[in-house]
Amino acid sequence: MTTNLITEAGYQSLKDELDWLWREERPEITKKVAWAASLGDRSENADYQYNKKRLREIDRRVRYLRKRIEDLRVVPYSVTQEGRIFFGAWITISNENNETKTFRIVGGDEIYGRKDFISIDSPMARACVGKCVGDEISVHTPTGDAYWEITDIQYRATEATPRFIKP
Repeated sequence: MTTNLITEAGYQSLKDELDWLWREERPEITKKVAWAASLGDRSENADYQYNKKRLREIDRRVRYLRKRIEDLRVVPYSVTQEGRIFFGAWITISNENNETKTFRIVGGDEIYGRKDFISIDSPMARACVGKCVGDEISVHTPTGDAYWEITDIQYRATEATPRFIKP
């Protein structure tokens, strides 16, 4: 089961994508479909076929985003989170081999395209939630348990997730 949590910036990014698809991308593709359809035989018209397919993809994504945005619960930053790991925290961990990892715990809808974000539903995030600097966590991996120490926790209240970038 996926948690329906999202950061304020992640929520805005999804809304920006929906707005762009609905107000810019879809009307442009609709014009192309109408133009290609006006040329006659649609069965052999590659422009028509491609743009009709693209229109279906856009409509599918718009339906998904509208439903998803309704279901999400925005988790705003709060000063009371300081010192412990909760949703939205930037965490730095290290292990006995001096490997260091830094990541942010976010909602599942925010992790795509980001190597420094992990889902709140991931085993690593679940092991970290509620912990403080200096605490050790254990994460079960396919090669056995991995042990990490939490070395830093930060909340960057004004930092935003990169917003939707038009393709």
